[in-house]
Amino acid sequence: MTGPHVDGLQGRSPQEIILAEPRGFCAGVDRAIEIVEKALAKFGRPIYVRHEIVHNTYVVNDLKSRGAIFIEELDDVPPGATLVFSAHGVSQAVQREARDRGFQIFDATCPLVTKVHVEVAKLHKEGYEFIMIGHKGHPEVEGTMGQLDSGIHLVEDVADVAHVQPGQTAKLAVVTQTTLSVDDAAEISAAVKARFPLIREPKQQDICYATQNRQDAIKIMSPQVDIVIVVGSPTSSNSNRLRELAEKLGTEAYMVDSAEELLPAWFEGKTRVGLTAGASAPELLVQQVIDRIRALGAVSVRKMDGIEETVKFPLPKGLRMDGVASAD
Repeated sequence: MTGPHVDGLQGRSPQEIILAEPRGFCAGVDRAIEIVEKALAKFGRPIYVRHEIVHNTYVVNDLKSRGAIFIEELDDVPPGATLVFSAHGVSQAVQREARDRGFQIFDATCPLVTKVHVEVAKLHKEGYEFIMIGHKGHPEVEGTMGQLDSGIHLVEDVADVAHVQPGQTAKLAVVTQTTLSVDDAAEISAAVKARFPLIREPKQQDICYATQNRQDAIKIMSPQVDIVIVVGSPTSSNSNRLRELAEKLGTEAYMVDSAEELLPAWFEGKTRVGLTAGASAPELLVQQVIDRIRALGAVSVRKMDGIEETVKFPLPKGLRMDGVASAD
């Protein structure tokens, strides 16, 4: 074959990697991982964690290797054990059962999820019912809906809005899973408001700052690149939304759990690669992906201008000391 590609990879291998800013760990994920690490240091192994602490395979496997045991049912936790609730939050029923069983509990629920729980509890006391926008089966949704025994109705898309049947409409409020697509949530929220014009909306939107920032960065980056790679695990809601958003903007996009999942064929004919990471994906994985794309031909890495996140959440009482206490 003759033509411009005959003398090597020039023109069909990646030349430049553009890094999204911000990307990767958010404050809630940082805090959740640190809670497990501090609990292991202070109380020794094992530490039990209900559900994956954050939705990232590498993080979970790393903590497993250090003595964390991840469980779904509290029946699997022995009496007197130390238990950590994941960053996604848990229902009132799980909290009650854990207390009744006498576990030492550390709650790693992201404070922005807790804010939604507090709002639900407060308005419920005032007689409100709720419409929740979110994905059925996601642990955050189960935790938020589990703040009440009844009166909270899930909608996953615009079509669901027409079929939801609250017990009354005089006092109705809307809440949102924190890791949704900002645009999708706005579309569903508009449909909810059209059907229930008097519905009460949160003072500040429920979608978290980190989810918003990472999606905003994708909107800026996608038109500048030929392909977008998102580092994130299949279970990570916010990572999936980043891939979907890039595709919606017309850019080919793939999500990978690790550098090993990158396929050279993706990069043929692509000169500029956009790279981001979901809020639960560590920077170490991003660097490994950069190394792999460099091996495929990329010669430069450029970081986008973007918002610098300075949010930090405090650790729970009992884990704030710097010194390592003995397990006894």
